[in-house]
Amino acid sequence: MRAIIQRVTKASVTVGEEQVSSIGRGICVLLGISADDTQKDAEYMVRKILNLRLFEDESGRAWAKSVMDRELEVLCVSQFTLQCILKGNKPDFHAAMPAELAQPFYISILESMRSAYRPELIKDGKFGAYMQVNIQNDGPVTVELTSPAAPTDPKQLSKLEKQQLRKEKTRSKGSSESGREKSSLRSRPDPSASSGADGDVSSDREP
Repeated sequence: MRAIIQRVTKASVTVGEEQVSSIGRGICVLLGISADDTQKDAEYMVRKILNLRLFEDESGRAWAKSVMDRELEVLCVSQFTLQCILKGNKPDFHAAMPAELAQPFYISILESMRSAYRPELIKDGKFGAYMQVNIQNDGPVTVELTSPAAPTDPKQLSKLEKQQLRKEKTRSKGSSESGREKSSLRSRPDPSASSGADGDVSSDREP
């Protein structure tokens, strides 16, 4: 799941000539659901969206308060195009969850936000509609958020790679110590050994 979160002074959604939602100061969330998303992804995104510290505190200190801390509004807009994969210059949206599955999933995310926060402060666009989204970005402040995926997530892969690297180093250290011991035994002068052509290569052959 991907989200673009913008701190706004105001934002609104219009469908046709009708304004369906609007907020004052707060955040506007463009949310793209992938075909592989699960309830865990949804829980992660809801928690992060509501707790991101994008606002100043009472003394003016930046990045200190979340939208919930300041009791500000949230406008959430479904945005399947965030799951775009480019094929040349043409966008492909097969990674997005199909609309018939995405709509109830998206609604459940909104319900989770309302349960975790104040329901009247969570606004929505119109799922599946052709919307005009008016955003007055405050700052500008824009944050991209991606839910942790399973094994293909770059951060997870990096963590696994580091663990594997540590294991390999441990094995390498053990084998190198063993190799040094063997090398030490081989390097001891052997009166019965024959010298090589250059006089610096010893032979381990029996006399």
